[in-house]
Amino acid sequence: MKIIVKSIILLFAITSLSGCVSRGSGGKEYVTVEATGYCKCQECCGWKRNLLMQPVYAYGPMEGERKKLGITASGSKAKPGRTIAADTTIFPFGTKLKVPGYGTGIVEDRGGAIKGNKLDLFFRTHKQALEWGRQTVTVEVMR
Repeated sequence: MKIIVKSIILLFAITSLSGCVSRGSGGKEYVTVEATGYCKCQECCGWKRNLLMQPVYAYGPMEGERKKLGITASGSKAKPGRTIAADTTIFPFGTKLKVPGYGTGIVEDRGGAIKGNKLDLFFRTHKQALEWGRQTVTVEVMR
């Protein structure tokens, strides 16, 4: 009896947590996310220059180690209008997302502050990233 009650509680918890995901017509999956803009600058990506003027991580577990600018966590080169950073436990590398106002992008990056239903959209310049700002959007997941 305890197992049945625990199973029902677990099933209820799982279904109530998935409220942000909906299926539209044609079996398409939509998720509401908070999307912010980022670029490869020091402010957006947490790097600084060392005494040899080389870019290094400014903080975190890799602090002081060399950083390749514009290279994503998946190893690809970040491209405006394409590269998206996400929580890879929710959107694994390679997931295609159709973002209103940005276009169809691919999850190629992740960041320390990106947890849950949050995305960072890559832009060519810091000005463009700031113009996007922070928006709540409903994206189409194209798995």
